[in-house]
Amino acid sequence: MRRGNYLLLLALFLGSCVAPDTQHHIVISTREQKLAILDRGTLMATYPVSTSKFGLGDYLGSSRTPLGELEIAKKIGDNAPPGAVFKDRIRTGEIVAANSPGRDPIVTRILWLQGREAQNANAFGRYIYIHGTPEEWLIGTPASYGCIRMRSNDIIQLYNIVGVGAAVTIVDAPLISSVPGLVSGHSMSPANTAPFVMR
Repeated sequence: MRRGNYLLLLALFLGSCVAPDTQHHIVISTREQKLAILDRGTLMATYPVSTSKFGLGDYLGSSRTPLGELEIAKKIGDNAPPGAVFKDRIRTGEIVAANSPGRDPIVTRILWLQGREAQNANAFGRYIYIHGTPEEWLIGTPASYGCIRMRSNDIIQLYNIVGVGAAVTIVDAPLISSVPGLVSGHSMSPANTAPFVMR
């Protein structure tokens, strides 16, 4: 075997041996349009998001946001600048500013989700992502076509925290019912030393 081919196979093997992220857990409330990130069960941060404007579900072609237990299957967009446009998960070279009128591409980062349950088994094949959007003025309201949208600065922070394999739970309930450490839907426990605050 040629040395170049051997090194490529070795790199692919080592890349496939990276341990899944069991440290972090993302919880998304479709009812509140908010996302929480936990580190070993401790609340780190909360962010506003946008889930589907078509409601909840996982039917093929439904454009709905699936519920239940999922995980991050792939991370796409390392080091891309804020507003970098992705088409079929490949950077186009275009950069779109936040709140650009008439523009609605996937931007900045992609966390591609895979379902762990029958109720969300189609998520990966439906290309359900957590991703950046230029339509930042709509964040906090249901506005997507099934994905979970975030502001570019927020998805960059989240992307840098979580790894492939991290658990993602999507619920149709307030965050307070699923996330320890939340005092209400709008604040964290005073004892929590999370580095980020809800916006």
